[in-house]
Amino acid sequence: MLGLFYCSSLQYKHIHLYSMPVPVRAIDRLRKAANLEPAKKVVELSDGTTFELWVTPLTMAERERAQRQAKSDDAGAFALQLLISKALDENGKKLFATGEIDILKNEVKDKDLQSLMLAILSEDENAEEMDPNS
Repeated sequence: MLGLFYCSSLQYKHIHLYSMPVPVRAIDRLRKAANLEPAKKVVELSDGTTFELWVTPLTMAERERAQRQAKSDDAGAFALQLLISKALDENGKKLFATGEIDILKNEVKDKDLQSLMLAILSEDENAEEMDPNS
């Protein structure tokens, strides 16, 4: 913000320009703090191997969409919808398709599926961020 200050005395007549800091809007502060970049998650599977996936932090809109798509109040259905929609590979491509829900439910160990869904829901401060140049 730019302001004007007029100074008048017998000898001098000056116009001073001064700038006032523009306050940062609350919404801008929140958006900057959000950091919605994908982060790497590593899940140990029941066979001892590891499974890597990349996940962006959960937003309210994503939560609401997953709840609608789950079509029930079942927490497992909700978490499975989040897994399908949010799990990415190292290149930012979706790991699972909506049509694979039955395969995940019937052909993957519950323990492994639960671990993957938990990785989607958990906030990990030490997670490795995806390289935007890859």
